[in-house]
Amino acid sequence: MQIYLDYSASTPPRSEVIAYVNKILTGEWGNPSSLHQWGQRAAITLETARVEIASLFNAENPESIIFTSGGTEADNLAILGVAGQYDTPQHLIISSVEHPAIREPIRHLEAQGWEITTLPVNRQGRINPLDLKAAIQSNTVLISIIHGQSEVGTLQPIEELGKIAQAHGIFFHTDAVQTAGRMTIDVQQPPIDLLSLSAHKIYGIQGVGALYVRPGVEIAPLVLGGGQEGKKRSGTQAVPVIAGFGLAAKLASTEMITESSRLMGLRNRLFDLMADCPYLLATGDRLYRLPHHVSFVIHDPFQTSATEKITGKMVVRQMNLAGIAISAGSACHSGKLSPSSVLLAMGYSEKEALRGIRLTLGRETTREDIDWTAMVLKQVLNRLMPKLAVAK
Repeated sequence: MQIYLDYSASTPPRSEVIAYVNKILTGEWGNPSSLHQWGQRAAITLETARVEIASLFNAENPESIIFTSGGTEADNLAILGVAGQYDTPQHLIISSVEHPAIREPIRHLEAQGWEITTLPVNRQGRINPLDLKAAIQSNTVLISIIHGQSEVGTLQPIEELGKIAQAHGIFFHTDAVQTAGRMTIDVQQPPIDLLSLSAHKIYGIQGVGALYVRPGVEIAPLVLGGGQEGKKRSGTQAVPVIAGFGLAAKLASTEMITESSRLMGLRNRLFDLMADCPYLLATGDRLYRLPHHVSFVIHDPFQTSATEKITGKMVVRQMNLAGIAISAGSACHSGKLSPSSVLLAMGYSEKEALRGIRLTLGRETTREDIDWTAMVLKQVLNRLMPKLAVAK
């Protein structure tokens, strides 16, 4: 039995999207900047996708959608694009649970003299809006707060945070890669100035994303050239995958409410089925949570030195051998396992931050998948933990 439970990493392209992309590849492959009929057909396809994506989160002007190579580039364009408007370093605010696509450009700016405030989170990974108010300075130019945290599933109160930013006249950006297409987002209420999303998180094709830029917000381009995408992101657009992105957004918009409700039911069932497992502690906020997201830290009830060897990646490998795809929160760089920065920010120890696991659900996930996964995960942990404890 093969079960895929890593939908936060990537979703399988929908059959409708694949068919549509193939149609564009064979019939509308022109350069959308060209004036002849081949180019104009491609341009119509491109602008149709822009409208469909804008509708996903109530962006009134489709031209506010800037196509990128993915969510990472969209995040970079938001952070560095705003920063590029200033001749001298200013002040930025982010959270301590941001994706690396935010943390790395922020680190780059900090090395150039920008002042960065990183807001703390509670044990559930959630920001206190009062901390944001206290962090604002006279030279704060951007607040960037992730909407749905991919590792622990926690949703941030972006409505309240966005209103705080608006009250102080500060641009507000959110990384909505995990929430777009899964939850209702309205960039008009509260006002969101910049928003990042990615096609392959909503059953589109990998290699394309978008940044919403509210009309009137100026950003400096990162890629210079022919001036495509309103001179904010030069380069010939990847029309076929953008077309698939648009269709995926349109389908997500029509199915979002019923599908999110279904996934929440499966999510809660998996949490309930694992509640009696002594080797797992749920992470993230159970109330303010992505509808498809389940996450745990592996717990050591034996408190023995032998169990220190266990990591989340060890459990991921065991589950993979059983035909079930899940993921771990810790990262491996040059062969060395690093603890999850997100779990560390939430107050977990370094040992615990090596033991995070994540199971994320999607369109093809069934109740039977959940029940089978719960049984197998318990078997894996029951087999692994006593073995390590006995090894003492």
